[in-house]
Amino acid sequence: MTWNTRNPTGSWPGLSGLRVLDLSRLLPGGFATSMMADLGADVVKVEDPHSGDYGRLVDPDAFAALNRNKRSVVLDLRTEEGRADLLRLVGDSDVVVESHRPGVLAASGLGYDGLRAANPRIVLCSITGYGQTGPYAQRPGHDLNFLAMSGFFAVPHRTEGRADRVGVRVADMAGAMYAAYATVVAAFAARDTGEGQHLDVSLHEAAAAWCGPFALPLLERAEPVDSPLVTGDNDVFTVADGRRIALATFEDKFWVTFRRSLAPHFPALDDDSYDRRPARTRAKHEVAKLLADVFAQRDFAWWTSVLSGLDIPWAPVYESAEELLADPHADERDLVGTLPGSAADRPRRQVRFPVRFGAGLDSLRAAAPAHGEHTAEVLAGPDGQAGVR
Repeated sequence: MTWNTRNPTGSWPGLSGLRVLDLSRLLPGGFATSMMADLGADVVKVEDPHSGDYGRLVDPDAFAALNRNKRSVVLDLRTEEGRADLLRLVGDSDVVVESHRPGVLAASGLGYDGLRAANPRIVLCSITGYGQTGPYAQRPGHDLNFLAMSGFFAVPHRTEGRADRVGVRVADMAGAMYAAYATVVAAFAARDTGEGQHLDVSLHEAAAAWCGPFALPLLERAEPVDSPLVTGDNDVFTVADGRRIALATFEDKFWVTFRRSLAPHFPALDDDSYDRRPARTRAKHEVAKLLADVFAQRDFAWWTSVLSGLDIPWAPVYESAEELLADPHADERDLVGTLPGSAADRPRRQVRFPVRFGAGLDSLRAAAPAHGEHTAEVLAGPDGQAGVR
């Protein structure tokens, strides 16, 4: 089979014919609707007439990645005219995605009941920090807050030290993925039943769903680090010149290959005491120290050369975007491509939709829209739905 990631979306249906009105701002809603747009949905970004999505001002590169393949219309939802225009668009749409605090849209007549009156098949996906109900429903928050309460920091990842924060917005991205998945399912169900529904997506709960399979089993353990998923030989190790290498010899066969191959260089590895997984897990602290001492004795080039010849799970730790772009595997698979520039902006490097479809998918089709770029086109009616596809 020949894989072609640059095939036009129109070569197969995908989500073509699905129309999404995106009232959200910043990351979670933007990422959820970007996945739908990548797969061919007509995503219309509804922005206020002043500055639009905050993301335009905060990080133009992130905004470009989260809003490619979309159209932008400007509507002032504080006015009767703006709300009337939105409800008219709802009548010809399948989905509305929003990220306001609970009750904000309903107060202006644009909650689920108001949208449903305009279109009984409409699916409203509301993305909030803590959900539409409960004691925290009105609490403001961002990714770090949701992670803090999700169990993320309860799951240890190494034998020493506390679990620490990562740079990727895990709760926001997890919630966005659940939102996109649930929304598409609900929209297609609505086509069969004629009835839409209101989806209540909590970023806190999405993060908890990711953490739960690892955090909840720790209830039965006196020390979280006693989890069998915490091992001394599944970690990131610093080598002599300060670079880092990730090793994951979880299975016995990989540990034995590593140990026997490296024992001629490091006599401390000439010991079969840890060749079985239960033994390595019981001695996780000793194994972690052993490996830290071993890796510290050679530089990155030496380790890369030696480990490349072994059939074991290891990887260099990339700590810059340049290293990702230079990786031959990422290059061969066209993982990163160039998004076309717009009339007002430059082309940008972006990661494609991370699934390769045999029928082809061009997920880097069109740049993020300028603020209100498609207002006249979209408000013109059904003929304006050709959009960016």
